[in-house]
Amino acid sequence: MIQKTTTSFFLCVIAVFAALTFFDNKTYAEEKTGGCITSSCHPKIVKDKFVHGPVDAGECIVCHGDSQKHKDNPAKNKFSKIKQIDKLCYTCHDKFKERQFTHAPVKSGECTACHSAHSSPYKFQLVAQGAELCFICHDAKIVAGKFVHGPAAVGGCVACHEPHTADYEKNLKAKPTTLCFSCHTDQAEKFMKAKVIHKPVAENCAKCHNPHSAEKQFMMSAEIPELCFNCHKDKKEWLDKASVQHGALAIGKKCLNCHEPHSSNIAKRLSMAPLELCLSCHDKEVQTPDGRTLVNMKKLLSENKDHHGPIKENDCSGCHNPHGSSNFRILKEPYPSVFYMSYNADNYNLCFSCHEKTIVQDPQTTKLTNFRNGEVNLHFRHVNKIEKGRTCRACHETHASNYPKHIREAVPFGAWELPLNFQMTATGGSCTPGCHKLKKYDRVKKEINP
Repeated sequence: MIQKTTTSFFLCVIAVFAALTFFDNKTYAEEKTGGCITSSCHPKIVKDKFVHGPVDAGECIVCHGDSQKHKDNPAKNKFSKIKQIDKLCYTCHDKFKERQFTHAPVKSGECTACHSAHSSPYKFQLVAQGAELCFICHDAKIVAGKFVHGPAAVGGCVACHEPHTADYEKNLKAKPTTLCFSCHTDQAEKFMKAKVIHKPVAENCAKCHNPHSAEKQFMMSAEIPELCFNCHKDKKEWLDKASVQHGALAIGKKCLNCHEPHSSNIAKRLSMAPLELCLSCHDKEVQTPDGRTLVNMKKLLSENKDHHGPIKENDCSGCHNPHGSSNFRILKEPYPSVFYMSYNADNYNLCFSCHEKTIVQDPQTTKLTNFRNGEVNLHFRHVNKIEKGRTCRACHETHASNYPKHIREAVPFGAWELPLNFQMTATGGSCTPGCHKLKKYDRVKKEINP
């Protein structure tokens, strides 16, 4: 009997509680917002993790004004559309500092283009997360390239861009190069120490690199050398006219085979000292497009100690154009490529850029050259002929030799290595080449040769 009474009592209590709950079933949200949020009215406003302060405090009237009439008759009494959203936001939020560049939604007062007015799953009540928010307005194709910039790849647009106002174009957080260096500290360190800086690096890395994504490695905006030619138009025009181009421009890293793209301690941003750079490739025989074989220059220079002046100065570009030329062996000026040539001063412009023309133009001299027999100018005698004028290469090795005055040991003459057999004396010398019998010369006492 006692057990039945107890059971009946508890059933009555449960029934009364259920009835009270049925007649006064206010949720926390409804209680919190003064009845604005119910199962049938605005049920989703506070469902997310990040809730706008006034909503969380149940102060809907802060933004919407007196809501009683609306609650009494929602169909008849609707809220007026807020015309100046930013003005309303600024009643609580500090107005953004006026700067040179303003994000379009901020400028037009459309705060709710990016922020939810009530609640959001995302921090700062953003209407979407990361780049997805930006792509509501901006084209997602900017990150569709094969190579994507790290911040863009993870949706971290605000790593580089200010979301509201900025002092720099594109709403960047800092000057372009400074901004890049904030992550690329290795390049910043080189930049600070370098003597020669690539102009785009000092101004804006985006002149060469796409800041979002690209189809080219390192997010370069074009292939090399086309990328380089965007600025170096003079080099493009020069190479278009050049009949002989430096092979380095067509292989591997092309322009970057010789030049550092950002900075260097060497003029022209070379990656090594000029001669060292050239010998990093010319340390072996090189086949040319026309089927010839270039000598192993590193070996030649190491085995022959009397070096030509430009080589002594470690500057191959004294004679060669490092990009291209319309002259034999990418020489800067005309120079004979053959053993015999009818004399014309223009054919020797390369030599005459350092040496006096008169060395081969005056038949008699006492001072123009030491290669004379008495006063007879033997340079004139060899070179200045209408037929079979000997070119410089007939006697001189242009890079290095173990003989004084760069005299050759032998000269290619067809398939034959024609020996010179040169002997030097204090006041002259002699030679017994394959082209004539023993000949002697003396500057003090003229030799009589048969």
